[in-house]
Amino acid sequence: MILIAGTIDLADPARRDECVAATVPLQEASRAEPGCLAYVFAADPVVAGRIVVFEEWADAASLEAHFRHSNYLENRRLLGGFGIASIDVWKHRTDARDRVYSPERVPSARFWSVE
Repeated sequence: MILIAGTIDLADPARRDECVAATVPLQEASRAEPGCLAYVFAADPVVAGRIVVFEEWADAASLEAHFRHSNYLENRRLLGGFGIASIDVWKHRTDARDRVYSPERVPSARFWSVE
């Protein structure tokens, strides 16, 4: 599994909400792509002008296909049109996945499935 997480800061913070709203159809379309488990571009409630990016992909092949897909290409064009000041987005490979809360509702950093 591959996670994409990071931030995009717009040059004009006042345009952030407009920008996020404009990406909604592309977010919906990306979520329908094979291997996409999550795809969210959302306004950061603390930092003006910042968009938080979170994506979850089943595998590298799905993510590679997304990078060539019109949804991704159009989203890049759309975001660029709003004026990007900075991008800090990272990809992470994961080797284990467990819920944060146990059946007893106790949070833990342990990975029960591999320990």
